[in-house]
Amino acid sequence: MTKDKGSAAGKFALGALIGAAAGAIVGILTAPKSGKETREDIRRKASEVKDITAEKLDEAKEYADGKTKEAKKFATEKTADAKDFIEREKKAIKEAAKKPEK
Repeated sequence: MTKDKGSAAGKFALGALIGAAAGAIVGILTAPKSGKETREDIRRKASEVKDITAEKLDEAKEYADGKTKEAKKFATEKTADAKDFIEREKKAIKEAAKKPEK
């Protein structure tokens, strides 16, 4: 089984997002601002992270839906192939049974 490249990219993006959020929080908390300004900065950054997270979640859902559709299509095709094979083999067995022995 091959490793999915999208998965590695997704993990990298998630790591980058978490790193950026952590950096932003450290920056906000260490900046020389009043408590009110700091709380507002935290609220704004939290809202940004929430929006980005929702966007990434939507992307992940779309990706998963696409993979699910691909898997269903593959399974349907393979099931049809197997049914066709079984029918051909049944016919071959019936034909072989009809032929007289020599």
